[in-house]
Amino acid sequence: MATPEFILELRSLIGSRELWLSGATAVVLRSDGGFEEVLLVKRADNHEWSPVSGIVDPGEHPASTAVREVAEEAGIQAVVERLSWVTVTEVITYANGDQTRYLDHVFRCRWTSGEPHPADGEATQARFFPIDALPPLRADYQQRVLAALSTDPTTRLD
Repeated sequence: MATPEFILELRSLIGSRELWLSGATAVVLRSDGGFEEVLLVKRADNHEWSPVSGIVDPGEHPASTAVREVAEEAGIQAVVERLSWVTVTEVITYANGDQTRYLDHVFRCRWTSGEPHPADGEATQARFFPIDALPPLRADYQQRVLAALSTDPTTRLD
């Protein structure tokens, strides 16, 4: 998906300076023959495997964002089970110089239907991986997956 219109409008006012946004990460789990699997997408922009994530639209609930992004990026349906972690990302500097920092809401989600596939051009691959056989993940992506896999029902706030 292209950059949301509201961000383009903000960028026209503030240029490439740091923009504070809300984000949602969906760590989608599926049971397959008694084994848990996690959905990952291979991002088109940096070719890294990651959980599905996206920007919360103005007025949208972050849990709704998680469900929407899973459908848009991986072509499957999922439901939110719980909020696992609320965190603030490091500043991200994009290739064009734009800087962003996210208040990220990490949700543990459960797959309900569909077979994953790259649905909107943001990913080149989408698939479920056994929890014990994940591809290499960047440290912040790995932390998000681990937070969602935790059996502690308390939301992590750090």
